[in-house]
Amino acid sequence: MRLYFKQRLFSWFDSYDIYDDSGAAVYTVEGQLAWGHCLHILDAAGNHVGTVKERVLTFLPKFEMYLGGEYVGSIQKEFTFFTPRFDIDCNGWQVEGSFLEWDYTVTEPCGALVARISKELLQWTDTYVIDVANPMDALCVLMLVLAIDAEKCSRN
Repeated sequence: MRLYFKQRLFSWFDSYDIYDDSGAAVYTVEGQLAWGHCLHILDAAGNHVGTVKERVLTFLPKFEMYLGGEYVGSIQKEFTFFTPRFDIDCNGWQVEGSFLEWDYTVTEPCGALVARISKELLQWTDTYVIDVANPMDALCVLMLVLAIDAEKCSRN
């Protein structure tokens, strides 16, 4: 399954649209005014399906993920020198990025590929292509991408 993640141009808060291969909107992400990032994920019908919320006052950036209102895990940036890595307590997944932080892979503990994320260059806003091996994992992978993008945004 392939998803296209695009940040909206001229938005006061973090807001994104997520499309499928046919160009149909699958999810919408709306930021909320809060101390730290708080991103609400809505499905195509406008129903709230998930939240990514930044924990503040932590040494390294940390984000909690909720499906509906239920906590499913967190993602925290690890201290590294060359390639970005994240510690995830969701499904046992691991995330590793490229040196320039444009490409990421999400793998299971056994090494099986969960998703491949790549940033499209020469775009007006942040745009990512997300290839998910199992469509059932798409929402959780989207939450990881939102957390990674929010962490990069906070750093800049």
